Amino acid sequence: MHILWVKVGGLWPLNTGGRLRSFHLINELSQRHRVTVLTTHGPADDPSGLSEHLPACDQIISVPWELPKKGSTRFAMALMRSWFSAYPVDLWKCRIPPLAKEVKRLLKTGVDVCIADFLAAVPNVPMGDGVPVVLFEHNVEHLIWQRLTQHEKSPWRRALLGIESSKMRRREADACRRADLTLAVSETDGAVLHEIAPAAKIAAVPTGVDTSYFTPNGGPSSDHALVFTGSLDWFPNEDAILYFLEEMFPAIRESVKDVTLTVVGRNPSAKLTAAMQATDGARLTGTVDDVRPYVHDGAVFVVPLRIGSGTRLKIFEALAMGKAVVSTSIGAEGLGLEHGTHFLQADTPRDFASAVISLLRDPARRDGLGHAARSLVETHYSWPQVSRRFEELLQPVQRTSS
Repeated sequence: MHILWVKVGGLWPLNTGGRLRSFHLINELSQRHRVTVLTTHGPADDPSGLSEHLPACDQIISVPWELPKKGSTRFAMALMRSWFSAYPVDLWKCRIPPLAKEVKRLLKTGVDVCIADFLAAVPNVPMGDGVPVVLFEHNVEHLIWQRLTQHEKSPWRRALLGIESSKMRRREADACRRADLTLAVSETDGAVLHEIAPAAKIAAVPTGVDTSYFTPNGGPSSDHALVFTGSLDWFPNEDAILYFLEEMFPAIRESVKDVTLTVVGRNPSAKLTAAMQATDGARLTGTVDDVRPYVHDGAVFVVPLRIGSGTRLKIFEALAMGKAVVSTSIGAEGLGLEHGTHFLQADTPRDFASAVISLLRDPARRDGLGHAARSLVETHYSWPQVSRRFEELLQPVQRTSS
């Protein structure tokens, strides 16, 4: 099978959940199929190294293009132009003429199936043009916007977010209908997408984890250490930590005096940095080369997300390392985890703090959750297993090459 994989925003370095998921699937599929990767890179990125990390790919092409950043003049222009279109700004800014031109060229080279990786790729990929298109939905994008709207306190910002949410819902539904197949990352996400596009063909492929890289180290953790990892320039992660600092951490510190919180992630905002610095026992690392030492040191891995969609790779990484996890239902959404067996789920600040405190005081309980979690991901969620499922779903969709 000859696969054209279209991804806006690059694949390297592996510093986001989306990049990790796409990279590992491409790496596995390229062992058995011809895979051409078409992506973009900004002026500060070096795309030449991607071929080194994906040596089995047929070819890797990266188009120079920097997406407008929030707060920039280009973003403001994209926002204004999107108001007069059917596109929400997040999709308007991903309309990339050089990328779309390259997609059309490559589709004429005997491609059997084209993967539109994330909804952001769709504005650049022609559908119904002969080559089957599979939309790979890492998130339900409109659901993220809905949740942002629900948690926004400013009336005028809530109104604007509501407009963007409605436009995203319409574009997402349209993309699912027009794609030959839509792949969600969980049955939960698949059901949400089916609600907005009942006629669409939708299937689910689970999230995976590198179980040989993320492993328990057998050493002791710090008994009263909490840890969170994630890209801090992704708003749901920033919101989660600010929420945790304000609503949960004080109660935990009142019960466990020497508890610490380490937040690991790239590009924290000034607001988040200030909040962490003002909190006793809290440490912000910024970008690190390897998150594993920080996760190893933590007694409990916390995921206090209240905004987001898709599935969180950071939980699977912690589970693969045998860590006890406390998460909201949104944080663990779609992962197939059993509360009380693989992790603890808590959705109110009081319940979340109580769950964390109980685990900090009970090393045996932490160990039990960690062992069960590690066994689960080893058995069901390694990347080779996930890629085989992905491949099975592509087989009936592909066009037979001439």
